[in-house]
Amino acid sequence: MIDFVGKRVWFVGASAILVVASVLLLTVGPGLNEGIDFTGGTSTSLQFDDTNVETDDVRSVFSQAGFADATIQSTGDGSFFIRTEVQGESAQNDVEAALNRAYPGTAKRTEVTTVGKTVADDTVSNSIQAIVVAAVFIILFLLWAFRSVRAAYRYGLAAVIALIHDVILTLGLFVILGELINAEVNASFIVGTLTVVGYSVNDTIVVFDRVRENVRLGTSRTFRSVVNQSLNESIMRSLGTSFTTAIVIVAMLLFGGGTLRDFLLVLLAGVVIGTYSSIFIAAQALVFWEERGFFGRRKAVEAS
Repeated sequence: MIDFVGKRVWFVGASAILVVASVLLLTVGPGLNEGIDFTGGTSTSLQFDDTNVETDDVRSVFSQAGFADATIQSTGDGSFFIRTEVQGESAQNDVEAALNRAYPGTAKRTEVTTVGKTVADDTVSNSIQAIVVAAVFIILFLLWAFRSVRAAYRYGLAAVIALIHDVILTLGLFVILGELINAEVNASFIVGTLTVVGYSVNDTIVVFDRVRENVRLGTSRTFRSVVNQSLNESIMRSLGTSFTTAIVIVAMLLFGGGTLRDFLLVLLAGVVIGTYSSIFIAAQALVFWEERGFFGRRKAVEAS
């Protein structure tokens, strides 16, 4: 039997370091690469017949149209993704004219999306509210589901601690991915984050349910041994579920095209981080709380 609880200081310590690093990346580091859903602006997808067109060539075209500060990303085979400030109808006509002058008949704008600043601000506000509401309902659900267990609120709070851990690490990872592969935080990222919240809590509940059942079986064991036994009994199920889910996500990343890339990256990160946190964060939070009561006391398990 693996002694997960005995090594909890190492795992919690590693997580604390990663959380601090993520917060630093978000605050004093480069920060998230926010898409137009959050900042407002216009995104344009361009396709050139000439696959030798370079990023600087596209930048020159947009400079002619009055968008010298455009963010331009090559997506391969003559395709480019461009983000600018909001383009009105007149500005879009200027871009069209500049493209026709430089590449007559060989450049096509395959997609143009514009999001106003007000809509972007509403997206940020609604995203934060959605995550907060999800956390509140998670606590309420776990209070109801584990109502037969002494101090059931601890299970809800432990799950939310793991949830906050997962969200912060996912955001920190996306800061790095934004620098490396220009991964964006957009509306699909929020959908992915909320999906991760649900997946993480589901995995945590599997572990907690095992803890509850083992608590009911005997009162002579310490809570540490009960949690450790529960983790050993549930880990293969958690890893098996996470592994099969990750395989599907990786397959979609490889063959699903670039449109879903950022959404799938969130899911993949959430599956890995969520599985880790259910074992090494949520369950360990229960042990810290039960044994020390945050004041150094150790208690035996009391049957519900």
